[in-house]
Amino acid sequence: MEAVIQTPHHESLCTPITSGHHVADVLIANIPLKQLIATELRRAGFQVIELTQVTPSTVHLPLDHWVEVGALCLLAREEPATCLYDASGDIVAWKGVDEPSQCLRKVVTEADCFRMRYPWEILQVNSAVIDALPGNDIKGSVSPLSEIDGILHLGEGSRILPGVVIEGNVSIGNNCRIGPNAYIRGNTSIGNDCIIGNAVEVKNSLIAHHTSVAHLSYVGDSVIGSHVNIGAGTILSNYRHDGKNHRSMIQGKLLDTGLAKLGAIIGDGVRTGANTVIYPGRKIGNARTTLPGAIVKNDMM
Repeated sequence: MEAVIQTPHHESLCTPITSGHHVADVLIANIPLKQLIATELRRAGFQVIELTQVTPSTVHLPLDHWVEVGALCLLAREEPATCLYDASGDIVAWKGVDEPSQCLRKVVTEADCFRMRYPWEILQVNSAVIDALPGNDIKGSVSPLSEIDGILHLGEGSRILPGVVIEGNVSIGNNCRIGPNAYIRGNTSIGNDCIIGNAVEVKNSLIAHHTSVAHLSYVGDSVIGSHVNIGAGTILSNYRHDGKNHRSMIQGKLLDTGLAKLGAIIGDGVRTGANTVIYPGRKIGNARTTLPGAIVKNDMM
C-alpha cells in the first residue's frame, strides 16, 4: 500500500494559525501535522511517497483531513478511481486519480473522520491525539509537591514546579517552566520553551513554541501561536452567557462553529496588555497587540 499526503486547497481559511505557515507545520501534540500523519500511515503499513511518484494504486489524502487509518486501508483495497466518503457525505480521500472529481466509484466509512477547514478544528485534532497518548513519558523534572492526574509527556529540560495540578492528558515540550501553582486540564499541548506561570489556568488548549502565559491568566479552549506573550491577568474567555454555539467571521460571513466552548485563536508574535479580556471565539492576527485593560470584542486581523 502506498499513500501521498497532499496540501489542502484552502489553507487561508485557517488564519491566523496558517498566516506565514503551512498546515503541514501546525503542531499537534508537539509534532508537525504532516509528520504525525505520515507516521500513522507508516504504522498501518503504507509507504508514504511524493506526488511525483503516484501510481494508480496510490491513496491520496489531503493534509487537512483526519481519518482513522483503517478506513484508508479499506480504500487501498478498492479499484482505482474510487473516492472515500465519511458518513456526512464529505470526501475524505481517493485512489488512483489526480482529483476526486475524476472518481467513478465511491465507498462510505463510518470511521471517525473530519476536516480541518477552520482554525478551531485544529483543537479537535489536537484533543484526539492527546487523548490517545499511550502512557507517561517524563524526561524533565516533576516536583513532589505537584499533582498529576492523567498522562503526561514532558520534554527534556522542562520543570513542573510546586503547586502545579495537571488533570487530563497533557503534552509539554522541552525547556518549559510550569508553575508554581498553575492548573492545566483537558487535552492540552504546550510547545518548547514555554512559560505557564503562577496562578495560570490552561484548559483544553494548544500553545506553540516560545510562548509565555506567566501570570494570573485563564486560557480556555484556545489555539495560541509561537512567540506570544499573554500579559498578566489576560482572560481568554470561552463560554457565552446564553450557552449557544460560538460563531466566527470567516471571509466576511459568520459561521456556526458547532462549539459551545471556544476561546481565542491567536497568531504568532501577539502581545496582550495586562488585564486584557478577549471575547469567546475571537481571532487575533500575527504581531497584533492590545493595551492594558483592553476588551477585545471583535476579531483583530
